[in-house]
Amino acid sequence: MFFKTEDQKQVSRPAVRIATLGIATGLAVMLISVSVVVGFKRQVEKNIVGLSSHIQVTSYQSNYSYEMAAMDLPEQLPEQLKSVPGVRHVQRFSTKPGIIKTEDSFQTLVFKGFGPDFDWNFLERYLLEGNLPELNDNLPSTQVLLSAEIARRLKLTPGDKLLCYFTRDEQLYTRQWELCGTFDTHFAEFDKTFVLVDDRQIVRLNAWDSNQAGGLEIFVDDIRELPQVESDVYNLLFQTGNLSGNAYMVQSVYDLNPDLFGWLDLLDMNVWLILVLMIFVSGFNMISGLLILILERTNLIGMLKAMGADNVSVRKVFLYLSSFLIVRGMFWGNVIGLGLCSLQYYFRFLKLDPAVYYIDAVPVEINLGYVVLLNLGTLLASLLMILGPSALVARITPVKAIRFD
Repeated sequence: MFFKTEDQKQVSRPAVRIATLGIATGLAVMLISVSVVVGFKRQVEKNIVGLSSHIQVTSYQSNYSYEMAAMDLPEQLPEQLKSVPGVRHVQRFSTKPGIIKTEDSFQTLVFKGFGPDFDWNFLERYLLEGNLPELNDNLPSTQVLLSAEIARRLKLTPGDKLLCYFTRDEQLYTRQWELCGTFDTHFAEFDKTFVLVDDRQIVRLNAWDSNQAGGLEIFVDDIRELPQVESDVYNLLFQTGNLSGNAYMVQSVYDLNPDLFGWLDLLDMNVWLILVLMIFVSGFNMISGLLILILERTNLIGMLKAMGADNVSVRKVFLYLSSFLIVRGMFWGNVIGLGLCSLQYYFRFLKLDPAVYYIDAVPVEINLGYVVLLNLGTLLASLLMILGPSALVARITPVKAIRFD
């Protein structure tokens, strides 16, 4: 009755299609926007944590410097930290600035020490050439892992020997090591800064004891529980430090990278702006379609009222029709939005510049909770926005409506 095609003057059919398309497009854009932003934040967070850790424990004397001060590591301390609820992994590390020199060039870098407890899962995914360093139980390894960008600048390939220069107490020390592999994490701040080397080499260069290191890196099971885990770790180290006479500094990944996480938080504002705009656009399309339906069916409204139908009953007819159109538009919006997100997730056809965005493709993460909330929010907002225009039915009188052409 509402969508007859034989009436050449009828305009409700294209109006209804436009309204349905508006709902579908708006919901699809909202689903894609939320999935991309959530996926982007999660991926960047994973990269930042994978390259450092969720929590770093160092000596207060390190003073935010790569030339770290020695921190005593009691043998039982890592196990005590692992017993903290939410802690997944604990590993020792140290850093020391140095220079790699070749025949044609040189590069100032930060050598980051790794031990037998180092978690290679993250870097293993970004290994380009060669292999990961091999550790020997008796002697420090002479193999180092370097980013592909630095290796290209220095014209080095896996298997090449390289000279490394360090200073301690105004004395110059030279070490000859071997490049075992190269990696590319797409995170320029890390790739252009760090070289991975056996932590025992740094201990020797600094003349530390075997039970000393630059600090500890702690990984948690869920980053959302990081504030609580950080508090528990701090309390444990405060008690341990008081007993052993050590002072530990505890910093979370948020403390170490405030600029990056501040930038990620700004993305939420963009998403909210997109959501508000799309809801208004979708609602405006539904309002326009409903008004066209009411005006085009004025004669029908008058006839229904003349036969005894009240305003509420006639109004419900148009509200039910609008609800049907909203649900149909939402169905196609979910198909389009989730379909495009799935294609990007599996085929990664939309690429990004890693130098700018820290990742090489647009990431998506389809969160079922967000999908349900977006659908409910779109449905509720659209229904609320058509309540006003549907009240126009009450202003139509039977006498004038039946004569209306």
